[in-house]
Amino acid sequence: MPYYTEEQIKAARSMDLLTYLQTYEPTELIHVRGNTYCTREHDSLKISSDGRWYWWSRGFGGYSALDYLIKVKGMQFMEAMRILSDDRQLSPKNDVLLGENRQYEEKRKLLLPERSETNLEVVRYLSGRGIDREIIRDCIDEGLLYESLPYHNCIFVGFDENGKAAYACYRATNGERLMGDAAGSDKRYAFRIDRASSTLHVFESAIDLLSYATIMKMKTGEWRSEPMVSLGGVYAPSPNSPSIKIPAALNNALQNHQEVKAIALHLDNDYAGKSAMENIALQLRCNYEMRNEPPPYGKDCNDYLQHLQRQKHSRQMSRS
Repeated sequence: MPYYTEEQIKAARSMDLLTYLQTYEPTELIHVRGNTYCTREHDSLKISSDGRWYWWSRGFGGYSALDYLIKVKGMQFMEAMRILSDDRQLSPKNDVLLGENRQYEEKRKLLLPERSETNLEVVRYLSGRGIDREIIRDCIDEGLLYESLPYHNCIFVGFDENGKAAYACYRATNGERLMGDAAGSDKRYAFRIDRASSTLHVFESAIDLLSYATIMKMKTGEWRSEPMVSLGGVYAPSPNSPSIKIPAALNNALQNHQEVKAIALHLDNDYAGKSAMENIALQLRCNYEMRNEPPPYGKDCNDYLQHLQRQKHSRQMSRS
């Protein structure tokens, strides 16, 4: 187990949340107005330009990034320290507290969670949500999916053009709604299944992607004939900015797949998903055939998958 000196702990506590997000997770930071920010995952968690933060829906706040990782992300102290004491160079604090939307050119280092010796909890959790076990095993064998320690979360991995891990997101397997991106993740390389085809399928999350793959296998016996990419979440545009940018993962996939002629959007049946579908279709329809294909039942693709499996089970029971 690593040991941290008083000086290292003091340095970690001195890093404010705004500096941390702007440096390590810039895609998670959203400018609300003036000197106020929030996170993409929690819009009620407000951050001021001096780095102080308050999570209004939960009624508590703090100043340091260490507090955020422990209280909001649910990390243990040693895990949070491992992230904040990493040997990366931070930009000077004054440079990021001036309210300027500066882009950091330095390459971020992805911090992958430690691997468990087995993937039993991941297989149990995902198969319990209806995802095909063969698909789960294929993803594990190819390094796209593994089980983490000490929490036994699902870790979905994305690779860059050189085959190096550049993105990872986690999902709790214990029933809690705990999810997010690993520190240093580059959303351009969000979880995906690469194939050469004229149609690209787009999803909000890795679980939605695997759910759709399972549906395709149920219907056709094949699930890898066309490329699929997850976006790592979408968000609804603010009233002051009615349009959104093309998600980084989708933009990168289109650059790397010049053969794509059609884009099928399988986003959620909620306000954020529908808004994202409309905006993406509006921006890309001149160059691609756009197909809005939200799940015909439930909120997302996993809801629809479980609905189909319940129907199949009912038919089997009726016949028997």
